[in-house]
Amino acid sequence: MNHWMKKASCVFALLLGGEIGLAQQDVGSREPGQAKVAAAHPHCPVMGDEPANLTVSLSTPDGPVFFCCKDCIPKYQADPTKYAANVAAQRHALQGRPKTQVTCPACAEPADAKIEWEDGGRKVLFSSAECMNKYKSDPAKYASALANSYTYQTKCPVMGESIDPKAFATLANGAKVYFCCKGCDKKLFADPAKYAPKLVAQGILIESKELTRAPSKEQPAHDPDAHDHDHDH
Repeated sequence: MNHWMKKASCVFALLLGGEIGLAQQDVGSREPGQAKVAAAHPHCPVMGDEPANLTVSLSTPDGPVFFCCKDCIPKYQADPTKYAANVAAQRHALQGRPKTQVTCPACAEPADAKIEWEDGGRKVLFSSAECMNKYKSDPAKYASALANSYTYQTKCPVMGESIDPKAFATLANGAKVYFCCKGCDKKLFADPAKYAPKLVAQGILIESKELTRAPSKEQPAHDPDAHDHDHDH
């Protein structure tokens, strides 16, 4: 059994073991008709049976395409039509999986849960009122950006609560991990082995050794009005 198949087994074991509850989210952040629980884990369109890592993606006009590793992205880009059927299968598998909007479709900045507008029965979040007005003037212009503005990590790996789009940490591999509030990032990096399974259960196929912060000045942002939780459990 290879490395990624072992990860796939881990995903399914966690889901069957009850971790699927972490992948649930508030009704307001699901698209119309979206089920609470995914029926199956999506596969990488390039490698076929390999599970897709939901932090490894390529933005396309129709939404993100997810891969098992970054090496698959240039292969896909070389001939997207070759993998069209596999991409369709991946999106079908993702239809029932909860997701949360984390970036503003008008400016790509972190979305603010307090700035929202209902568009055709779907709640759309923005980073500012100005961005919201831009979107409202021409929603079709931002359709692609909106399709690529979501994450399938809907629960904080530390507290198990809904994530805040402004509370995140960028890992050394470029992936982002989201939290419910400030302080959770410190707990994650202090004990990666404890919290990695909480991410794997949500399709974030990452090993504890990969949970290291990017060497930059960037710090996880957070809503100044968000409440700190008791992080001692």
